[in-house]
Amino acid sequence: MGDEFLIAALVYVIACLGLVLYLQKQLSKLRSKVEALTVLVKEGDRQRETFKREMQELRSGTIGMGRRVIELEKRLHQQSERIEESTQQDPQAKLYSRAMKMVALGAGVDELIKECELPKAEAELLIRLHRK
Repeated sequence: MGDEFLIAALVYVIACLGLVLYLQKQLSKLRSKVEALTVLVKEGDRQRETFKREMQELRSGTIGMGRRVIELEKRLHQQSERIEESTQQDPQAKLYSRAMKMVALGAGVDELIKECELPKAEAELLIRLHRK
């Protein structure tokens, strides 16, 4: 009975050693997977930070561009107002503006001379310019 007990204990010890070796191998595989995942996470974090910086740059550029567009719209509006004011203050400009509208509606040289009191050469010039 002592030999049987000794054999059983030996089988048990060998089985435990086999189990320990198997578990160490599995643990080694898990560690290598964890290391690979850690590298992937670090790379993902680096890319996320890069994208974050790029998005911030895009936002800043967009804000700057928006400000420039607003400024240009203001300047365009001011220019339009100045043109309108000068057109209203200059009676000669009113005549030319009216003449251009008439040309757009198909008026001829004689009509421009009669209605806008333009010289014949100017009436002909307005018609030629508008048709181009």
